[in-house]
Amino acid sequence: MPFFTVDGQALHYIDQGTGPAVLLAGSYLWDQAMWAPQIAALTPHYRVIALDLWGHGESGRLPEGTASLDDIARQAQALLDHLSIDRVTLVGLSVGGMWGVRLALSAPQRLNGLVLMDTYVGVEPEPTRQYYFSLFKQIEDSGEISEQLLDIVVPIFFRPGIDPQSALYQDFRAKLAAYSSDRLRESIVPMGRITFGRDDLLPRLGELNAATTLVLCGDQDKPRPPSEAREMAELIGCPCVLVPEAGHISNLENPEFVTQILLSFLSEYEKFSS
Repeated sequence: MPFFTVDGQALHYIDQGTGPAVLLAGSYLWDQAMWAPQIAALTPHYRVIALDLWGHGESGRLPEGTASLDDIARQAQALLDHLSIDRVTLVGLSVGGMWGVRLALSAPQRLNGLVLMDTYVGVEPEPTRQYYFSLFKQIEDSGEISEQLLDIVVPIFFRPGIDPQSALYQDFRAKLAAYSSDRLRESIVPMGRITFGRDDLLPRLGELNAATTLVLCGDQDKPRPPSEAREMAELIGCPCVLVPEAGHISNLENPEFVTQILLSFLSEYEKFSS
């Protein structure tokens, strides 16, 4: 499995298929496997790169000195340099969109297109930020995500009507329960604080290329509701599409819809990739 060492730690990624490059950037608490349906559909036509956030999947711990989403964006750009990829379409879900916008703003010449999914680049609303930080403190103190916390955290990612006995739900819950104390304290909690302590990029969204940007959001996303998606799309001047019957991880709750939207978007902008 390919790894790239940046800032002293091993970043794990997959690199499959050939053609114009697509970078898939996923959610906090999920690894690159969350993109499995899209990877399967895209790799016959595109070169697909998907990475694991620090402390997630097979990636190493959060590097010393990594203190902001700008650092994550810089590390991802270093990976593109390492892979000799000059231009890419970036599909960022949740925190992937938060740092993806930073990459788009700092290196616009690197992007053919940008898809922002179930994400928000304004500051975290203060009550929510304080709530998440209190959860991080509990996890840090105990060194685990307890059963009680799993009952709180896991449902956040899915639409309210999901079957809690479904494989999607249960697999995610099991993955969170299995995190080691070291991984939680060294990477997962600090990465959460970076994510939910982010600064405000809404004033800069007008700098993005509206013609090659798309906003997607699950119609039942609780942590990143459609109102936030519409606000960002309006500031960018780009379309906003709601994913039916989907919560925060919309690409897994309605994979066929999301994959079709992505294939359509990519084919429309293939001319930029040549």
